[in-house]
Amino acid sequence: FNFVFAMLLTTIIATAALTTTRWSATLQVLRTATSPLRTTTISASASQLEQLSTMTVLSIDTGDLSVISDYANSGYITDATTNPLFVSQAGLSGDARYVAFVDEAVAYARAQAVGEEAAVALAMDRLAVNLGREIVELVKGYVSTEVDPRLSFDTEESVRRARRIIAMYEAAGVPRSRVLIKLAGTWEGLKAMQILEREGITCNITLVFGFIQAVAAAQFGARLISPFPGRILDWHKKAGGPEAPQPADDPGVIECARMYAYFRKYGHSTICMPASWRPSRGNGFELDEILALAGTDRMTIPPALLQRLSESDEFVPQILSAEAAAAGCADAEVGGGCIGEAEFRFLLNQDGCATEKMAEGIRAFVADTEKLEAAISSKFSA
Repeated sequence: FNFVFAMLLTTIIATAALTTTRWSATLQVLRTATSPLRTTTISASASQLEQLSTMTVLSIDTGDLSVISDYANSGYITDATTNPLFVSQAGLSGDARYVAFVDEAVAYARAQAVGEEAAVALAMDRLAVNLGREIVELVKGYVSTEVDPRLSFDTEESVRRARRIIAMYEAAGVPRSRVLIKLAGTWEGLKAMQILEREGITCNITLVFGFIQAVAAAQFGARLISPFPGRILDWHKKAGGPEAPQPADDPGVIECARMYAYFRKYGHSTICMPASWRPSRGNGFELDEILALAGTDRMTIPPALLQRLSESDEFVPQILSAEAAAAGCADAEVGGGCIGEAEFRFLLNQDGCATEKMAEGIRAFVADTEKLEAAISSKFSA
């Protein structure tokens, strides 16, 4: 008994030491890369938004076409992301432009689909495409369009719906290279992404809250992932973590930096695009996480935080760079470079934050989708 206990204790201590080493190494990535990495010369009075745009590609996180247009015209925003909430808000807003999108989607579905259930589903996809088509005219980069989140555990149907969305974009003259299909970071979502990427349909793996989701997405060839540092911080605070950590000690910042570093060390081309932000130190520090991840590949930021960035001219140091991140990554390659389903599911299960926040996120997106579905269904019943 004493021998077994001693061996168990030794294993626990060794595991804790490895975790601490990796945690410290990730923090070092954050703290060693500095502003000399900046390659674009900007004026001393440049806003934080302008400064940030020289080191990270910026996307706007909204479905409001007027706001997207304003920021796209600034020259600092290249992409736009949408989600079921934004599509639902657009569909239910009553604004004449969005009403036209809904009416066209319903008419299109009536003509193309057989049966009300199929028609409603097609109308919802069509509405998302109608919104995306307008956004494509406003930004020069990607627009993200999400597959129905209720399919997050159905690979085959996710692939079918994604192909249909892309077909509608292409029929409207929008090349697939401009569109990112958003899928949840479930095993089924990741496998759907792998199929689609092989067909040249680029994907955005969303609802990423854990390292293993990011690793699997990169290994399977995702064009982009969307980790949520703010919601990661929310989970850790609820679990008893510090209420107001310094930005470099923010668990969400650390997790995103770790993902970015892993991608760079092991040669993955997957883009790391954090989304969903919180103030690390509490109210009044709303830009903490954004500035702590300056230099990551991309970010998608809501209008309110873009406004704050545009109103400040404080210096923005570049925190992340590919070379420093790769050198500072302490993680071994996972799964020999190709993780299997059993290992993925086990490691995801062991990550309480990723498991709980992804489930919560899917439920929230499903709720928004079902609100829109009810409104669309009423159009067919009228």
